[in-house]
Amino acid sequence: MIQTVIFDMDGVIVDTEPVHHFAYYQHFNELNIEVSDEMYRSFTGNSTRNIFQKLKVQFDLQEDVEDLILRKRHLFNEAFDLKEDLYLIEGVEELIKDLHANGIQLIVASSASNVTINRVFTRFNLHQYFTHIVSGEDFPKSKPHPAIFEHAASLSIAPKENCIVIEDSTNGIQAAVSAGIFCVGYDSFHSKDQDLSKANIIIRNFNELNFEKVRDLN
Repeated sequence: MIQTVIFDMDGVIVDTEPVHHFAYYQHFNELNIEVSDEMYRSFTGNSTRNIFQKLKVQFDLQEDVEDLILRKRHLFNEAFDLKEDLYLIEGVEELIKDLHANGIQLIVASSASNVTINRVFTRFNLHQYFTHIVSGEDFPKSKPHPAIFEHAASLSIAPKENCIVIEDSTNGIQAAVSAGIFCVGYDSFHSKDQDLSKANIIIRNFNELNFEKVRDLN
């Protein structure tokens, strides 16, 4: 019986990707580097730190990684505050409330920074439903490395066999699989170019899940 659901955030709870894309490319222009769409897509599920570590090597950037992170974060926060058309993914709020009301523990494990996760959770009043926030910035390696989900599972009220992960990215699903946790792949418009084939099950809308269905998974 499932007792804990571990949610990814970007693309699963909220689509902040357009804001990240805008902020990153503003920053790339400032740095005078050309990042192809293909390279950018390969970063899906990586933390900002890991992305800039890779870019620093790729483009021989002289700037310190921490300074790069702070500048991108500033650009993101600026854009986030100005963007009015930012919504939760369709159906996810209803699922979160249903699971919480029925005693399922909810944890978020996202590659986003703690600042960004808390910004999103405050905007949409989500803190009340989640017992823990786990940020990828606290781990040296990003998804597909399993560390973030292994840690999230260690915070669960139950063994990892009684946990599931909901993910929408190739890297995130691989991280869940490597951590040995049942994975629900969320296949949406925002998941294009992502390989969800390693997920245990795939859904296309959150109305396919509710407390009873989640409880009996795996």
